Parts: sequence; C-alpha cells; structure tokens
Amino acid sequence: MRIAVLEETRAQADFVCRTLSAAGHMCHAFEDGQALVRQLRSQPFDLLVLDRHPPGQSGDEVLRWVRQDLAERLPVLFMTRATDVAHQDVDADDHLVKPVSAAALLARVGVLLRGAFQRQQMAEKEVFGEYEFEPGSKRVHVRGSAVTLTHKEFELALLLFKHLSRPLSRSHILDAIWKQAAGIPSRTMDTHVSMLRSKLGLRPENGYRLMPIYGYGYRLDRIEKGDA
Repeated sequence: MRIAVLEETRAQADFVCRTLSAAGHMCHAFEDGQALVRQLRSQPFDLLVLDRHPPGQSGDEVLRWVRQDLAERLPVLFMTRATDVAHQDVDADDHLVKPVSAAALLARVGVLLRGAFQRQQMAEKEVFGEYEFEPGSKRVHVRGSAVTLTHKEFELALLLFKHLSRPLSRSHILDAIWKQAAGIPSRTMDTHVSMLRSKLGLRPENGYRLMPIYGYGYRLDRIEKGDA
C-alpha cells in the first residue's frame, strides 16, 4: 500500500518508513504539511501517518484539508506526544502516543488498511454517471449494458474513475494494480489503457478523455460538450 508520512523529525520519519517498508508497503516521507497537501492534490495514497507538530502546516491542518477536500475517506493515523492526548482530533481514525514500537505501528496500520479494504469490498456499486462498477463481482455496466473486462482492466478502470481529473503516475498504477510484480513489460499498462478506451468508450464523443501524460502516467477527464 502507498502510505504518506508527515513527521516532526527526520529520525522519526526514517523509523516509520523503515518499519512500513520492511512490511512491504510503499512509504513516502514529507518534510512539511504543504508539500504533503500538494502531493495529495495529484497523487492518491492508501493511508496517512501524521504528526501534530511538523514544520510548516500542522498535522491538524493537513487532516482538516483531507476531510474537506478529498472525496474518498482516507484512513489517518495520528502519532502524538503524551501531552497531546487530551487534544486528539476526532477526524483521525486512530492515534498512537510516542514513543512508538515497530510492532504497535504495524498493528495499527494493518487494522486501518483492512478496515478500508473491507469498506471498499462491501460497496455494492460505484457509480460514475453512466458507468456502474460492482467491486464484489468485478462487473461493469455502461449505460445499462454489461461490458466484459479482465480483472486487471476492471481494477484499472475503477482506479481511474475514482481519481477522475487527477494525474496518476505510472509507478502508482503499477503499485495499485500490479502490486509491483516483477517482470511486467512497460507496454502492459499501455495495452490495458488502450483496451479500456475501446471497451468502455472513453472518448471525447462519449464525454471522457483518457490521455497519457508524457513522462508521467495517465489521467481520465470528464469533458463537456464543446470541450472536445
């Protein structure tokens, strides 16, 4: 899973990232809240680990922005000082009081990620205009008609729709869909994108544009008539 870390000190950030990376997660550390918010505007993460007192924008301010501006419910784990316990933010999903052991950190992160996954699986339908996705059965309907997609095509299509108008890097797509599997040819992603464009009709005449971003990745945009 992709996890963003905003910590008060470099040493604490290194500890968190070493612990999470050893467990197989992709960990990205940020030095200040503004940098994290800028990244969240364009790149999705599966979980945030926030400190209340990082340089610049505080963890509380970052959390407030996340809850107000992100459409998805992003799990947030706060790591706080003992003196902050009385001021725990109810919008966070969980809290850990420093000093934190590696075992405690992994346990809490595991619980939050499993909960987020279960909520996603329980969703009977994800609806985006005329596109209806059924995560449990991996089925998709377009304007009422069933469209047959492979498992990877379904996951990629749902990822793009859930992050409509947000650029997704190739590395993030590989992490999310192919789980960093070794030996994936570079053209595999491009082939899947091309198949989705064809099978789902993701073209301007149908109100969507699935476009490559040179040297970066892909973005799916909803366009209005006359904008094509």
